[in-house]
Amino acid sequence: MKKLTLVALLFLLFNIVPSPLQACTNYIVTKGASTDGSVMITYAADSHTLFGELYYQPAANHPKDAMVDVVEWDTGKPLGKIKQVAHTYNVVGNMNEYQLSIGETTFTGRTELQDTTAIIDYGSLMYLTLQRAKTAREAISTMASLVNEYGYYSTGESFSIADKNEAWILEIIGKGSANKGALWVAMRIPDGYISGHANQARIRTFPLNDPDNCLYDPDVISFAKSKGLYSGEDKDFSFSDTYAPVDFSAARFSEIRVWSMFNKVNSNMTQYWDYVTGQNLTNRMPLYIKPEHKISLKDMMGFMRDHLEDTELDMSKDMGAGPFGLPYRWRPLTWKADGVAYLNERATATQQTGFSFVAQSRGWLPNQIGGILWFGVDDAASTVYTPMYASITKVPESFGVGNGDILTYSDKSAFWTFNFVANFCYLRYNIMIEDVKKTQLSLENQYIENTSITDEKALALFKIKPKKAIAFLTDYSVKMGDNTFYKWKELGNYLLVKYIDGNIKKEKDGKFLKNGYTQSAAPSQPGYPEWWSKKIVEQTGDKLKVHGVAH
Repeated sequence: MKKLTLVALLFLLFNIVPSPLQACTNYIVTKGASTDGSVMITYAADSHTLFGELYYQPAANHPKDAMVDVVEWDTGKPLGKIKQVAHTYNVVGNMNEYQLSIGETTFTGRTELQDTTAIIDYGSLMYLTLQRAKTAREAISTMASLVNEYGYYSTGESFSIADKNEAWILEIIGKGSANKGALWVAMRIPDGYISGHANQARIRTFPLNDPDNCLYDPDVISFAKSKGLYSGEDKDFSFSDTYAPVDFSAARFSEIRVWSMFNKVNSNMTQYWDYVTGQNLTNRMPLYIKPEHKISLKDMMGFMRDHLEDTELDMSKDMGAGPFGLPYRWRPLTWKADGVAYLNERATATQQTGFSFVAQSRGWLPNQIGGILWFGVDDAASTVYTPMYASITKVPESFGVGNGDILTYSDKSAFWTFNFVANFCYLRYNIMIEDVKKTQLSLENQYIENTSITDEKALALFKIKPKKAIAFLTDYSVKMGDNTFYKWKELGNYLLVKYIDGNIKKEKDGKFLKNGYTQSAAPSQPGYPEWWSKKIVEQTGDKLKVHGVAH
């Protein structure tokens, strides 16, 4: 038999090993809730050891007896082989040529239900499905078929699944090593509504006879009853409460990220504050809500950059933020002082993001033009979402697989370039981030403004010869990726020059000022904010006091 690896994005081909994605965030906007009628989902792949890169697998035909080697996305562990299909679709990141996109977040749930003898893990499930399905409903069917035939290896998982018309959430968990297959429920998000998930199962009760809006495994309820996990009526069965009961950490670290997005578009979300802060776990949020205004692409990018601003948990406002308002906390998430447990907040934007995206499916355009994956690497707050059309046949070198890894620095890698800028900014965040935002906004505005013109040119070419349109979009996407990479290189150099050694060089008309012909003008040295200085005095008393000087 001819053996095939599971595409460029399943790592055997590139000899790279991805890492656990234990804390991710997905937001979902249906076409009736978006400003332009597109369906959008977001995904942040968060892990301290994940290397951010843009996976690519070209469309291909396969011989009848072809097999696929499946490796676990989290670890690179070989899980087995499965039958290949006759034809696989073009996949760019987490979006395919038919504008189908898939994201995920892990909720773990009842760990005894993991099937360690199975072949299909959640990462393989995503990328195999993107190669094999054209629509969200077809994706759900494909995912169910794969786990039924080969078993489901991972713990509990939520998937966002969207095409140009619909958006769904599918939640899945295994049946244990003694039972092949998986338990799952998929709910369609009603048009005009939005949803999200972030490492906590969110589907509770669901309609039992409404296939237009809900699909589910036939064993999902009977299995729970057979294991003594549920004993009520079928109509009252809750997937989340049975297979992944919410606890304090699920509310405070996970559900609060969904709430942060909901709260920006619906003024009634304060009623769930006691829930997302972990004080009242019975006051759960609905699976989806209706926003009070339509949501734009830029809004979606903004949602991914949230640090709980404008709430009492704003991560830039307490002592943990230090003197320069850093909205990040280094791990662990929980810690102790005098034997008492405390926590660090877990907001949507986080330092340990490998990659994130906004997938935009636009049904009024041909599939080759309609799907755009707005892709970024590293921290979503300081990344640049760059357009990658889903039909392209090449990705930018700086974003491509194999250009460095988490242990190997590459000066040609976008991931390392964005990490340099972000980590430098973490030293003096509230000042330096303004320079980052300025460049970020300029690039993203440029890309968004270019979209309509790019679409028009591609559409004109498409009418003549579709392959010419794809070549044009490939060239455009690669150029935009290159532009992002080189602009961020320039930004990193600029920040180093401007902020070296705690100084801030003075500028005028975009140029650093000189004192004479060669020397820099005296830089500003703003020091620390007064409140921080007072904290130092409180801690040190007279130890640092200057004596013999009039006050």
